[in-house]
Amino acid sequence: MKHRGLPLNGWLNLDKPVGMTSTQALGRARRILGAGKAGHGGTLDPLASGVLPIAFGEATKTVAYVMDAEKVYRFGMGWGELRSTDDAEGEVTATSGKRPDKEEIEAVLPLFCGRILQKPPAFSALKVAGQRAYDLARSGEEVNLAPREVFIKEIKLIAGLDTFEVTCGKGVYIRSLARDLALALGTVGHVASLCRLRVGQFTLENAVTLETPDIQDRLLPIETALEGLPSMVLDDAEAQRLRLGQRIALVGATRQEHQPLVVFTAGGLALGFAEVGQGELRPVRLFNR
Repeated sequence: MKHRGLPLNGWLNLDKPVGMTSTQALGRARRILGAGKAGHGGTLDPLASGVLPIAFGEATKTVAYVMDAEKVYRFGMGWGELRSTDDAEGEVTATSGKRPDKEEIEAVLPLFCGRILQKPPAFSALKVAGQRAYDLARSGEEVNLAPREVFIKEIKLIAGLDTFEVTCGKGVYIRSLARDLALALGTVGHVASLCRLRVGQFTLENAVTLETPDIQDRLLPIETALEGLPSMVLDDAEAQRLRLGQRIALVGATRQEHQPLVVFTAGGLALGFAEVGQGELRPVRLFNR
């Protein structure tokens, strides 16, 4: 299916509002910009606000690298209530009168850092026998998802006894983290509020809203999503050969290297992805620029 609209190429660093799904936010942004092909770099629940990177045109080819990027979240804990969805939108399924103090909270936080196993929420987009878990949960079926390994770089208490900041990798469910943190403290809890502060190079401080004037002038280049990835600078002739699907022989130290994927650039522009191996640079995916 072809996407009608202006041939925009780049990223919009959107501050998604509470109450809107990520798909709805993407659709609104597309309509405002009159854009064609688009995708986003990581779903936020309707309850959550904050950084939602939206890719347009050729930038959609880099979405996977944004989704893999490090993320930072701020969340508020709703102590004393376990909810069916593990956030404020769900029904209360258990309660507890225990409220941990600061010393108790900070003592258990290290247990949730590093590579840990985390059980996803029943209300999630993961598939069970071909169906979305949240569809099964909403129909009243019991959903029991297997724990998955995730990486949490840091979690800290930043305000009062209920506001936390988390730096983590791909696939972490903050709702699961809040649920498990409360259980480790001998009580129950859920995510009462959630804001994503950063996704890779995209930060909340530099984000725009759907009401930002001249939002079309706030598009970021494709290269924004590629910072930190291995790269190789080519001259115009070499870049043209890759863009024609041809391979380039490498010489010297570069010949000995192996990189599954590098960004190749020419004239200051990223032109695509290539693989380094067996003394050659081979094109993998190209940007139409």
